[in-house]
Amino acid sequence: MPEYKGLKIPAKASADEMRQIHIEPVPDDQKVEKAIQYLDEMRKKFRSFVLAMESCVKCGLCAENCHTYLGTRDPNNIPTNRAELIRKIYRRYFTLEGRWFGKLVGAEDLNLDIIEQWYSYFYQCNECRRCAHVCPFGIDTCEVTMIGRQILHWLGIVPKLHANVGAAMERTGNHTGLTKPAIVDTLEFLSEEIKDEFGVDVEFPVDKEGADIMYVPSSADFLLNPYTLMGAGMFFTYIGANWTIPSTITEAGNFGLLFDQQHTMRHNFTRLLHAAQKLGVKKIVWGECGHGWRAWKMYLPGMADLPIRWPITHIHDEVAYYIRTNQLKLDPYKIGRPVTLHDPCNYVRACNLAETMRTVIRACVADFREMYPNKENNFCCGGGSAILFDDPEMYQLRIKFSSKKAEQVRATGVGKDGNGILCAPCSICKAQLYPMVEEHELGVEVKGLIDLVGMALVWK
Repeated sequence: MPEYKGLKIPAKASADEMRQIHIEPVPDDQKVEKAIQYLDEMRKKFRSFVLAMESCVKCGLCAENCHTYLGTRDPNNIPTNRAELIRKIYRRYFTLEGRWFGKLVGAEDLNLDIIEQWYSYFYQCNECRRCAHVCPFGIDTCEVTMIGRQILHWLGIVPKLHANVGAAMERTGNHTGLTKPAIVDTLEFLSEEIKDEFGVDVEFPVDKEGADIMYVPSSADFLLNPYTLMGAGMFFTYIGANWTIPSTITEAGNFGLLFDQQHTMRHNFTRLLHAAQKLGVKKIVWGECGHGWRAWKMYLPGMADLPIRWPITHIHDEVAYYIRTNQLKLDPYKIGRPVTLHDPCNYVRACNLAETMRTVIRACVADFREMYPNKENNFCCGGGSAILFDDPEMYQLRIKFSSKKAEQVRATGVGKDGNGILCAPCSICKAQLYPMVEEHELGVEVKGLIDLVGMALVWK
């Protein structure tokens, strides 16, 4: 794994990989000057960033509420200390006391070593926002992380994973580079699997013009989470929906939210709205991805380049509606296993889906066991904001980040007999939890929420 003077850092994108996402890396001898310029732009643009820079009193309440700190006990992973990596630079260049008294007031000149610290620690933050939830001043340290990553992106410093995913999204509209023929072939295979396992005929229409619903899945559902995509297809078939999947955007996730806002706009807002317009659909339904749903729900109004003519809902909301109106028959005893629910951070601390998910899971499962704390107080899976690095030491950090989640799962007892299910209704959560449950020997199988819907459906 790459290191910089003892810092753990994810593998960096090459200059050519950065150019694929429209960035020319800044030479080392210009990085400091450019970083100060970008920091100045950010403080002038975002009042919330200035609040985070000037209002923290270092009370320390965020420390024991941060799973990355609890997993690593690295002082720089305490949210206020992580923010201090950029705050001391802000103080030096943009406050009178910092310019006059320097280190006496905690100000410090920027240099390349500090920029590398930013890269290390801003990519150890899962952007889960639990620190903001408990902060008495409402400081959202996640915004500091997002701004730090944005500045690093402009400098040409981005993890290889994020840059390559970003480039694939721009080429094909999904993380994994799936082409339309591959999408169609995979969906035909899943139709056969549904027929063999559930005895139901389900078609997955692709690019169907005039459909009522345009469904946007996670591209991981084509490869790693097939039962989530199968469950969605079974649900739409059950309710008799006129629906389609757009081949130009088969990705509910949006890595742009995690490193570059312009990429956010190009993917979700330009590509998605143009697909909806071209196909002439009436509604857009979002698949299981936490940060992707937050990017759409919370960032769209200020970034879209087309009028928003379509209602946009999450598939969990759609299923919950049909449950509440008694239009969906589910047998909770078909899944004869104990189940607990992981609350994805973006769903519960940004998108108000906590009760919606429980409406769905209680209708699908007879033995549902809450983990504690839960809902908006829940701990992150440890892979949020796409910290899914496979470098050996970074991978071990991921497992350390998940230690608190493992404690929560173990305490529910669902894995006691090795037959339990950990429901993870988010694509990145699933990607993190698949290895986590093995490393921590939790005795559970990871499933999506829509997986459970498909398994519990009672066909007429």
